[in-house]
Amino acid sequence: MSTTQVRAASAGDRVRKRRRVPHKWAIVAFTVPFLVLFVLFYLVPIGYAVWQSLLVVEREGTFGEARQVFGGLAQYALVFQNTAFWTSVGRVLIFGIVQVPVMLGLALLFALLLDSPLIKGKKFFRLAFFVPYAVPGVIAAIMWGFLYSPNLSPFQALTSNVDLLSADFVLWSIANVVTWVFVGYNMLIIYSTLLAIPQEVYEAARIDGAGQARIAWSIKIPLVRPALVLTGVLSIIGTLQLLAEPQTFRSFSSAVTSTYTPNMTIYATSAVPNVSLAAAFSVVLALATFILSFTFLRLSRRGAQS
Repeated sequence: MSTTQVRAASAGDRVRKRRRVPHKWAIVAFTVPFLVLFVLFYLVPIGYAVWQSLLVVEREGTFGEARQVFGGLAQYALVFQNTAFWTSVGRVLIFGIVQVPVMLGLALLFALLLDSPLIKGKKFFRLAFFVPYAVPGVIAAIMWGFLYSPNLSPFQALTSNVDLLSADFVLWSIANVVTWVFVGYNMLIIYSTLLAIPQEVYEAARIDGAGQARIAWSIKIPLVRPALVLTGVLSIIGTLQLLAEPQTFRSFSSAVTSTYTPNMTIYATSAVPNVSLAAAFSVVLALATFILSFTFLRLSRRGAQS
């Protein structure tokens, strides 16, 4: 064997040694439980929902026994003919166009205030901003529902003149509840990103004569853009899945119907019961959520590159 061949063989041995993964059984032991739970409680329910959406109910005669048979896309045809469902989709889209920018704007403002060296008592304010997120959505909706009620609210000077539970205002009353709950959560994500920015960047900006406002606008906001994109995607998903708050508001306002949001429509349809149509609603809603989130990510990436 020539010297070149010997060197090639030894180099191949070194590559194989480097490719050996140490503790591979430990990696498998930690990974397998997650994969099992992911398949059982995520992939299997999704697959079952898709299969259920392809079934229809048939009866032999008027009072015959009901049985489920494969119906193809028949349920999806009913979804696209359902006016109440698409009205609810349009309602939450209007909700999101207004509420999400307001919520993320407040979250960004609070995060910048907490990161500013001019603010004292940061631990108190950080806790105060985050505490509403610890309140369950149903409890928050009940609390705000009483505050909105003309007969029960301590702010009757306002609620007696402006009916915040009427058809004209109830959507924005719900938006206020969602904003109050989730501003602190989004603020914490943005604030964590601000803490990861090296202090040398700020010191260089101060040497160049930049003030706190200039540093926030030209350095902090551009650098927390990934956090804003993340919170934006999470907010889009949460908007289309809106359920707890409007469902609770049905006890306070007759303007909130059983089909007020897409998830409420799905819930009401499954209670009929028409599980197959509810599954078709769910699949269409999931696809719509994916498309909107993906579009938002693409637009955000394109804006960052321009």
